[in-house]
Amino acid sequence: MYETLKNYGFTEAEIFAAEEYISTKSSKKENSQEYYPGRIIEERRERYKVICEKGELEAEIKGSFFHDLKEGDLFPVVGDFIVIRYNEHGPSMIDKVLNRRSRFSRVDFLGHAVGYAKNVKEQVNAANFDYVFILSSLNHDLNINRLARYLTASLQSGGFPVFVLTKADLVEDPYSKAAEVRKMTSGISGAAPVICISSLTGFGLEELEPFLEPGKTAVFLGSSGVGKSSLLNRLAGEELMEVKTIRDDDSKGRHTTTYRQLFRLASGALVIDTPGMRELGLWDAREGISLAYADVEELFSQCRFNDCSHQSEPGCAVLAALEDGSLEPEKWQTYQVQVRENSFVLSHSDYLKKKQEFQKTLSKNFRNYKKGHTMPDIR
Repeated sequence: MYETLKNYGFTEAEIFAAEEYISTKSSKKENSQEYYPGRIIEERRERYKVICEKGELEAEIKGSFFHDLKEGDLFPVVGDFIVIRYNEHGPSMIDKVLNRRSRFSRVDFLGHAVGYAKNVKEQVNAANFDYVFILSSLNHDLNINRLARYLTASLQSGGFPVFVLTKADLVEDPYSKAAEVRKMTSGISGAAPVICISSLTGFGLEELEPFLEPGKTAVFLGSSGVGKSSLLNRLAGEELMEVKTIRDDDSKGRHTTTYRQLFRLASGALVIDTPGMRELGLWDAREGISLAYADVEELFSQCRFNDCSHQSEPGCAVLAALEDGSLEPEKWQTYQVQVRENSFVLSHSDYLKKKQEFQKTLSKNFRNYKKGHTMPDIR
């Protein structure tokens, strides 16, 4: 039972959660609808394709879904495990989005540039993946600072980051570029593989096989023109996506993917392809920053003063590391940029303000509890 769902990444935990929700809906006497668990495999402007035991079908969000959204509720995206209300005569309705085990988010500055937006919100691009393939071509478009941002966002997402450097056939020494990326990842908690490939010649593709397991999901992230579509076509053994040429003057690509899709390869692995993103605004990325810059933050505990600003204080471990070369100025600068941006987002998001206030209340109540007071119910 549920073989289709398991082929599309459902685990026993998701199946149990779906069945539990369906049982509560079916127990209502007035409810004669059919409900099925499924997974979103395509999203186009609030119209969806869903795979379930009934096969592949069209789905949309019921009107009340928008009005009943509460803080913390999930708006459906590609990769989501859901429950649908089945309709054999038209689009089925998405009734419930199950809890996500991972999600890739970016900041939507609501039409404004960074620093000018009065409010920001979260934009989720994909959900429930195991691996994050951070793609960058080995031509002029390789940008270490951009890859550092993708790394932070990937670590925050809950997926395992894998750097995939494409178009190795266009450069004489791809491994020197790979060494630059490895150097950038040297301080993270855990390993982030860096793999050079060519979708044209097949070079290096075997190194991706450990991350393309049956039933496991990888999400492709990267700018336009880095070769996401070419890699997907090569892995699938057929032309699933149109491939467009890049501009010769700056190696920048043209958009080929304009919406999000999930594909199942012949190997049984699942791939989510996303539109190219040249700019990536970090969303609530404190944990991701700490993971990506674990070596930098380790220095803080070695400073003489607990409130060291790492500017001019005596006994500052950061300044000492910058002086002796063990900490590169570029890495320290990118760390500071990401921390400042995350602070900006935190202060300009209603959701994050409420989250921060809740955490402060929780900490205060816990301190009172330790002093012998009664812990209040703050749910």
